[in-house]
Amino acid sequence: MTTPRILVHICCGPCSIMPLKKMLGSSAEVWGFFHNPNIHPLSEFRKRLAAVKTLAAFLELDVIYDEEYRPVAFVQGVRAHTGVLKGTPPQGRRCGYCYEARLEATARVAKERGFEGFTSSLLYSHSQNHEAIKKAGFELADRYGVAFFYEDFRSMWNAGIAESKALGLYRQRYCGCAYSRIERDSKKKTIKTAS
Repeated sequence: MTTPRILVHICCGPCSIMPLKKMLGSSAEVWGFFHNPNIHPLSEFRKRLAAVKTLAAFLELDVIYDEEYRPVAFVQGVRAHTGVLKGTPPQGRRCGYCYEARLEATARVAKERGFEGFTSSLLYSHSQNHEAIKKAGFELADRYGVAFFYEDFRSMWNAGIAESKALGLYRQRYCGCAYSRIERDSKKKTIKTAS
């Protein structure tokens, strides 16, 4: 029996620690895949990429890195997917596009490089729409002919936070896209104004 090869989409260092540690302890050959065209601005993209590289070195994990910064293509994709050409698209619709786009890239690379399946560290976060990620993963598995390895990693939330702090990994303050940053900054201004 051959060892299955699994490609794990890595959204960021802190969210990836526990899913990767668990999977690396299994009988599969695990590789990471950093593909996050949603992250904005460039300084944030670089910080998250550096954190993933630090984590990969710590775990001795092979990672395929997509280091191209391309927020314009991401925003164009969100607008086309949601039909909202100006302003901020609704969170659920834009996030659905973001999950699907990153998981599709992961499924495609998994197929091209001979992996038996794929998954994502997005399944770790309490802040993401778990069911939407799961649905997209299974649909893309059917489309690309590779398995989607589903697991709910959220029970490891506190352990992941502790590990990321112990490793000194950069811990981001928002999801990653320009829209989530704008919303975060708007909430901060509202709180300060109300004080």
